[in-house]
Amino acid sequence: MPYVAQKEQFQDQYLQASVITAPPGRLLLMLYDGAINFLSRAVDAIKRKDYEEANQLIVRVQDIIAELVSTLDMKYEVAHSLSQLYDYFNRRLIEANIKKDSVPAAEVEGYLRELREVWAKVIATVGAGEAAPPNTPGMEV
Repeated sequence: MPYVAQKEQFQDQYLQASVITAPPGRLLLMLYDGAINFLSRAVDAIKRKDYEEANQLIVRVQDIIAELVSTLDMKYEVAHSLSQLYDYFNRRLIEANIKKDSVPAAEVEGYLRELREVWAKVIATVGAGEAAPPNTPGMEV
């Protein structure tokens, strides 16, 4: 097996092991990291006029957003707000993909970065043993 293929195989195995063993808060951050990474690359692809790559990357971000939506616990008000926000993200990504416009994609990327930072702080606070926000058993959103 060539070195590059072997390296990619090991990276895939490491990522799978990381996902399987990660606590819920870390998984949430991994989803945000993936979405931000793919969206940053999609913005660059649009600017380069590589619309096929941009489309593939935007679809991957939409898949991650769908996963984020599926984890929401709708008995909490914040989950309803996040659901609406994720819906807005999807609409902007569809617009970016159809119009081949990096502006809506960059907008969503900025929001994802902000949300990731907020979640990182919440997870660090809860993980450090400080009081969790009301109604957050197990970090459900």
